[in-house]
Amino acid sequence: MYKEDIETAKKARLNAYSPYSNFQVGAALRTRSGKVYTGCNVENHGIQALCSERTAFVKAISEGEREFECITVVGAPKGQEPTEKCMPCGYCRQFMSEFVDSNFKVCAVDENNNVEEYTISDLLPHSFGF
Repeated sequence: MYKEDIETAKKARLNAYSPYSNFQVGAALRTRSGKVYTGCNVENHGIQALCSERTAFVKAISEGEREFECITVVGAPKGQEPTEKCMPCGYCRQFMSEFVDSNFKVCAVDENNNVEEYTISDLLPHSFGF
């Protein structure tokens, strides 16, 4: 599962629109039924950027999905391969917590495709939601 999700997230990353940071992030969100939704970051000069994690969630939710298993996130400067773990920002952590239980997995990938797995409650202790 991880290998497939890593490759899916890496592919999604290539669609990022990041002219200001030149940092591309991709995400693969797996539902409990096994379906995978992708997301990439989309920057905008006038408003806050939309992160890859929220993009994947919005796509899934807009298609009626409500039960999620894990999300895999990869990121690196444009033109480079991922070299370190890319973790969701605070806004994404709070956003995700609204739609998942405390055991939802967030998977960060390093340059060797090693996965570090966190629960959303590890990343967002004392959340409003759980």
